[in-house]
Amino acid sequence: MTEQESTTEKIEKRPPIVVVMGHVDHGKTSLLDYIRKTNVTAKEAGGITQSVGAYEIEHSGKKITFIDTPGHEAFSKMRARGTQVADLAILVVAADEGVKPQTQEAFSHIQTAKLPIVVAINKIDKPNINLEKVKNELMTSGILLEGYGGNVSWQAISAKTGEGIQELLDFVLLAAELENLKYDSRTQAKGIIIETQLDNRRGVIVIVIVKDGVLRLGENIATQSAHGKIKFLENFLGAKVDALEPSAPALILGFESSPQIGEEFSTGETIAGLTEVFLPKIKKLSNAKIETGPKKIKLILKADNAGALEALSDVIKSTPSVKESIEILNQSVGRVNESDFKLAISAQAIIIGFRVKLDQAVENSQRFSSVTVIISEIIYELLKKLEDYLNSFDKLNLVGELEILAIFSAQGKKQVIGGRISGGSVKNQQKFEVWRNEQNFTKGRILNLQEGKKDVAEAGTGKEVGLLVEADDIIKIGDKLKFYELSKPAVS
Repeated sequence: MTEQESTTEKIEKRPPIVVVMGHVDHGKTSLLDYIRKTNVTAKEAGGITQSVGAYEIEHSGKKITFIDTPGHEAFSKMRARGTQVADLAILVVAADEGVKPQTQEAFSHIQTAKLPIVVAINKIDKPNINLEKVKNELMTSGILLEGYGGNVSWQAISAKTGEGIQELLDFVLLAAELENLKYDSRTQAKGIIIETQLDNRRGVIVIVIVKDGVLRLGENIATQSAHGKIKFLENFLGAKVDALEPSAPALILGFESSPQIGEEFSTGETIAGLTEVFLPKIKKLSNAKIETGPKKIKLILKADNAGALEALSDVIKSTPSVKESIEILNQSVGRVNESDFKLAISAQAIIIGFRVKLDQAVENSQRFSSVTVIISEIIYELLKKLEDYLNSFDKLNLVGELEILAIFSAQGKKQVIGGRISGGSVKNQQKFEVWRNEQNFTKGRILNLQEGKKDVAEAGTGKEVGLLVEADDIIKIGDKLKFYELSKPAVS
């Protein structure tokens, strides 16, 4: 290949990436199971398909990628960060139940992401259904169907018998054609991290979706939080490959540490080149006094309709005893669902529900979880419960901050590191949060603290110290350790 050829764009069509959404028990999983089981290739899928539910099918000679994880942590985080992994959405509505709160919530997410939509009216095999009633409910909810004054494609289906599913896939391909999805086969690969895990034998395992370019074995790869070299590449069938094109799911080995779910990745010839785009730049040390104060409590707000949600948000934001202590992470209409619950776990948030109920799956999970859920039918009663919770909550105050200057050794979860205290003080045996790119990355604890090669119980601002630490993930140069202490509320 000549130098001129290597720099020339080669634009080609790529398959659509489709996410299936809808109200609980309306048949999302059943639909995906039928599509997968009736596809010869996907029947034999291993690895990625089994662990995440990402797989390819072929319909009318064209590929479609499905991601069976609408309630997965990846999607919760992607919504929070504004990252878009899918190109199209299928909204599933049960013919015997019609539009439900989670249907409306799913449609709201689809609108926010500006995704083209195809509606699947499922369970037409059931007796006494009323399709016209369902269509009218969809229209009332703002989902304007073809043939009813709108342009949203729809298909009546049965995920049980398979009726209408081939036609549904036809609509998906048509919508993809209208989107004119393209990629450049001569550029470096780009895409989204959808899952990570640490295997004792294989190391860091990362599952991605390729969005552009070609992912190749042996290339360097980076996100904002991690980097490495692709040493092993596996397709969704569990087969080892040398390269993958969009919109393929892929399993990668080679990251030196775990990237964050929802991050964008890119490949390149050198880590140095990728560093300029993705990896954190090490800032010059500053001895400026750090800001102290209570750590804010994250909230996820739910209400039965948009007006009630707006009212709830306004009341919380306008209440002096509350607004300074909280941060509204996410707010949406509908029942408290699995996506809300998983976001609360990952973000360490509490859920506030106004005139809503919990999905059955959430009720079951809550019994074995530390997630706090506060629900009421009266908005001011809800506010009082929130105030009581905040007053009884042990506040965490930032008391020290340390910037990592050197990494000396690492073995398992233990690392020997060096750094300078940029504010406050640091104590031996203290727990900490690791921050990278202004985000809480992982947690850990000091096992030993040294200043001038001598063991010390505490060190203050400006001191350079050595630490033996234990952390859930690998700490890097440029990371910041933040130390908090509990402060009990005053008792009258």
